[in-house]
Amino acid sequence: MRFDRYTTPHLPSAIERMGAALREWPAIIQGGMGIAISHWPLARAVSLAGQLGVVSGTSIDTVLLRRLQDGDVGGHMRRALAASPWPDLAEQVISRYFRPDGRKPNQPYLRLPLWTLDSNRWQETLAMLGGFVEVWLAKSSHAGRVGINLLTKVALPNLAVLYGAMQANVDVVLMGAGIPREIPGALDRLAAHEPATLRCEVAGMPWAESPLIRFDPRSYASAPQAPLRRPAFFPIIASLSLALLMAKKSSGRIQGFVIEGPTAGGHNAPPRGPKRCDAAGQPVYDERDAVDLEAVSALGYPFWLAGGFGSPDALDAALAQGAAGIQVGTLFAYCAESGMTMDLKKKAMAAVRADSVSVRTDPDASPTGYPFKVADIEGTLSAQTRYEARERVCDLGYLREAYLSPTGKVGFRCAAEPVNAFVSKGGRVEDTEGRKCLCNGLMATAGFAQRQSSGTVESPIVTSGDAIREIRGLLTSGSDSYSAQDVIDYLTRGRRRHEEG
Repeated sequence: MRFDRYTTPHLPSAIERMGAALREWPAIIQGGMGIAISHWPLARAVSLAGQLGVVSGTSIDTVLLRRLQDGDVGGHMRRALAASPWPDLAEQVISRYFRPDGRKPNQPYLRLPLWTLDSNRWQETLAMLGGFVEVWLAKSSHAGRVGINLLTKVALPNLAVLYGAMQANVDVVLMGAGIPREIPGALDRLAAHEPATLRCEVAGMPWAESPLIRFDPRSYASAPQAPLRRPAFFPIIASLSLALLMAKKSSGRIQGFVIEGPTAGGHNAPPRGPKRCDAAGQPVYDERDAVDLEAVSALGYPFWLAGGFGSPDALDAALAQGAAGIQVGTLFAYCAESGMTMDLKKKAMAAVRADSVSVRTDPDASPTGYPFKVADIEGTLSAQTRYEARERVCDLGYLREAYLSPTGKVGFRCAAEPVNAFVSKGGRVEDTEGRKCLCNGLMATAGFAQRQSSGTVESPIVTSGDAIREIRGLLTSGSDSYSAQDVIDYLTRGRRRHEEG
């Protein structure tokens, strides 16, 4: 991919003051995991405990609609929608999707059209409201800070989600799974309620010629609005070269980094050296994948370390290396407040107790081509037989790739869709081997499994970092659950002992 040089614009003085006010950040950032695993109750609990809670913005439009179709237990979605700056749009969403008694037995969820470059205003509205609702609920009635995590790869909804989150006063935006160099400038423009654009990466098309994703906040305003507070931006990186790119050539200013290693859950950066796999078929990482922390520190931004840092000793080690702290996902993913279904949590706890838990870096699972961490848990797509029995369906489409067709038009394809469909769009049949529908699998992990027209219900897929074994230190005798506060107490106990001593 070719990158055009960006100049760093002069930012408004209000943003300069914001940066000065937010120089000190919590030592612990809760990871933005999966689809609705790091949902608002978890982020809220972490934020209330004085750390940085983070909600996942991935597929948040579909999450909002499925919660409404499931009866909006507790009334939280409707409460947040009523607080939005767009009451008429919120009422339309409630009228169309809310089912007071939930879905009928065996009734499938209503689906949204798949996102394209020509997606309509209704799709944009739902993404915007989804971002607002999740952040508003996480921040409601307290002064703690809350961030939102988005995937650069899932580009089409991101501007709308970000604007909704900013209307709810989100404090930080964290983005990985790609190179989010255009996001800082987009945040500047959205804060001023100005139109923002992102390039849509298209296979077969030069970057500079790729089409634009557009979002215009002015189309949602009935009257002039005061500028929004521009959130801090922490790109999630896995190399010094990406840190340099984001610091020097992004479209606006960043405020810090999360440096993520290959032991972290979810999508991992591919190894930087030649492609090699171990005996289990996992990609091999070596010293070339280690990030020069001194060089990153010299750039002058705070940074947090992620991937294998879910322990008290790891937090101490990170601080000793000059980090502002750590980002932890796996320990929070299985806590009581996370959005993972209780059944999956119990299975994971049992496997941890029995010392039989297994996590594999699968180079083929994700349609994006990025390595993806998968936990081997009973009843999930980690079982080869269950994966092979699933009918290939692409009805959510968030991870689809844009491509240039022979006729010069931009189309979309997914390596996890039906093989014939993928090949007919110019895809290679070998790229479909082992690919799993993460969109449907991760929805199921959070309790929103779709019932397909064939009558089958989508199976979950659980992503987890290698730190899953650290859960054992959080389980007291006879207990099969723990809280977000327990995670924070566990991670900080070494620092507390040092301070007390």
